[in-house]
Amino acid sequence: MKVKNRDELIIQLNKVYEDAECELNFNSTFELLVAVILSAQCTDKRVNIVTSELFKKYNTPKDFANMAQSELEGYIHSCGFFRNKAKNIISCAKDIVVRFGGVVPSGKAELKSLAGVGEKTANVVLATAFKTPAIAVDTHVFRVSRRLGIARGKNPKQVQESLEKNVDRALWSKTHYALVLHGRYVCKARKPECEKCEFNNLCEYYNKKVR
Repeated sequence: MKVKNRDELIIQLNKVYEDAECELNFNSTFELLVAVILSAQCTDKRVNIVTSELFKKYNTPKDFANMAQSELEGYIHSCGFFRNKAKNIISCAKDIVVRFGGVVPSGKAELKSLAGVGEKTANVVLATAFKTPAIAVDTHVFRVSRRLGIARGKNPKQVQESLEKNVDRALWSKTHYALVLHGRYVCKARKPECEKCEFNNLCEYYNKKVR
């Protein structure tokens, strides 16, 4: 069955991926925060491999605040941009200990005041750990939402604002993860599997390609 319009597409997308959730492994809000920082320009699969060893020994803000940067770099080297990520994670951990009593803050402004935490990272933590409606625009969300016509925009900020306008707030977080999974497994960047996509009749990318 083909969807008829954008609103129906959003509803069906969430039905197809009704069990969609964050694919990063974590056991605490702080572990999630570290994993999301590591996931920048890195796959969740690689991050999970790295954190499976890292979190065995270090898993609290105090642990990371007291780490030598060189040691953390050794653990996260394969995630890419490891020096900058290590520096930010340690600084972030110190701030959480000193400024927030060792507890990851639940407000967006407070989260974004931490080193290495931008809009996307803050929104992932808000949606996943604190169940606050939020849309994080990563490469998958940016690509898929524009291809399907759910959002317009030339940059992540514009796409986020467009999605927040076009999607019911109660569905923000769920739609975010549905778009991520659709982008990861169907609407891929280089070789999208358009023929198996049940939303291709509304997809601007597909319709331009087949004409």
